[in-house]
Amino acid sequence: MTPSAGRAGVSGAPRSVDVARLAGVSQKTVSRVFNDEAYVSAEVRKRVLDAADELGYRLNHAARALASGRTRSIGVVTLGTALYGPASLLIGIERAARVTGYALRVVNTLEGDPGGVGGAIDSLLEQGVDGIVISEPIDEEADGGAVPTDVRVPVLVLGAPVATTAPGTVAAGVGADLLARAATEHLLDLGHRTVHHLAGPQRWYAARDRLRGWREALESRGRDEPSLVEGDWSAASGYAAGRVLAADPDVTAVFAANDDMAIGLMRALAEAGRTVPDDVSVVGFDDIPVAAFVSPPLTTVRQPFDAVAQEGLRLLVHAIEKPGADLPPANDPPVELVLRASTAPAPARTDPGGARRSATRPRRAAKATPPSGGPSDRS
Repeated sequence: MTPSAGRAGVSGAPRSVDVARLAGVSQKTVSRVFNDEAYVSAEVRKRVLDAADELGYRLNHAARALASGRTRSIGVVTLGTALYGPASLLIGIERAARVTGYALRVVNTLEGDPGGVGGAIDSLLEQGVDGIVISEPIDEEADGGAVPTDVRVPVLVLGAPVATTAPGTVAAGVGADLLARAATEHLLDLGHRTVHHLAGPQRWYAARDRLRGWREALESRGRDEPSLVEGDWSAASGYAAGRVLAADPDVTAVFAANDDMAIGLMRALAEAGRTVPDDVSVVGFDDIPVAAFVSPPLTTVRQPFDAVAQEGLRLLVHAIEKPGADLPPANDPPVELVLRASTAPAPARTDPGGARRSATRPRRAAKATPPSGGPSDRS
C-alpha cells in the first residue's frame, strides 16, 4: 500500500525534518521554536510555524516525553461536586492545560473525607504526573488540605492557603476577599448605613475569604458589623436566610456569598413584601449564567475562572520545565463588578418621631452592564 501524501506532497505524517527543510532552517531551530526557547528571531519563528501549518505538522508529545523523562501530564485534585465555582474552575484548568500541550489526570475527593487530598496526590504520583494542581476548596480538619512533604514534583494550589512544606509549591487565584470587598463597597457607596452578609459554609476557604472581604470593607468605612447568617451555597438556604433578614426592618443591603443564595434570598424578600432593590439591595458572587435573567437581574461580582486557571498553569508549567529557575511575576486576578438592577440607593429612613427623611442617595457609580449570558454580549 502506498503511503498517503500529506500537504505539500510529503509522504506519511510530516516530521520536524520536513518542517526544517521547507522553512530553510536547521532541525534544531524547529525544536527551539516548538519548545518556545529564546534566541530565535520573530521572522524565523514565523517561517517555522507557517511551514508546520502548511505541512500539517503536530508536535510529537510522546517522543518528547521519552526524550525528557516526563509524561507531559498534570494531575488535578478537586472536590467531586457540581457546584458552579469548583466545576467552572476545573473547566478553566482543562482549557489552559490543552494550550500548553499537557494532558490532565483528574482525581475527585469527597466532602467529609479527611484523608482525601493526601490519597488523591498519592494516586496521581503513582501515575507519574509532572505536576499537580490542588483545586480543593474545603478545609478537612485532619489534614487541612496539606500536601504530603515527600512530593517531588511542582504543586499549584488554587484559591486556598498553601499548607505544605513540599518543594516547588506555587499559588494562584487567591483574591476572593478583594471581590467581596468590592461588592460590599458598592452597597456602601449607594448610601446604605451597613451591609448584612449571607455567608457560605465556613469550612470552605472561599466562604472565609468572602467573609473577610466584607468585614474589611465595613471596618475601613467605620460601619457597624451586623450578625451574619450562614447558608450552604444552595438557593434553599438563601431562601431560609431571607425569611430571617426580611423580618428585620434595619436590613437595607445584603451581600450574599454566591448567586444561588442571593436568588433564594430575593424570593424570600419578595414574599415578605420587601421589594428589591427599593427596600433591600442585593449583591451576589460568581455571575452564574442565570443571574442576568432573574427578576430583578442580579448585581454580582464575576469570578475570573479562566484567568485564574491560565495564570496558575503558566506558573506550574514554568516550574515543571525550568526547575530551579525563579518564577515569573504573578498577575493578580481582575476585579469585575457586574451592575444590574438588584441594587439601588438606600431607601428613606424613619426617625424615632415617625417623620420620614431621605437617606443620602448618590448617583450610581456606573451604568448597568448588559445581562451576562444574554443576546447582547454572548456569541
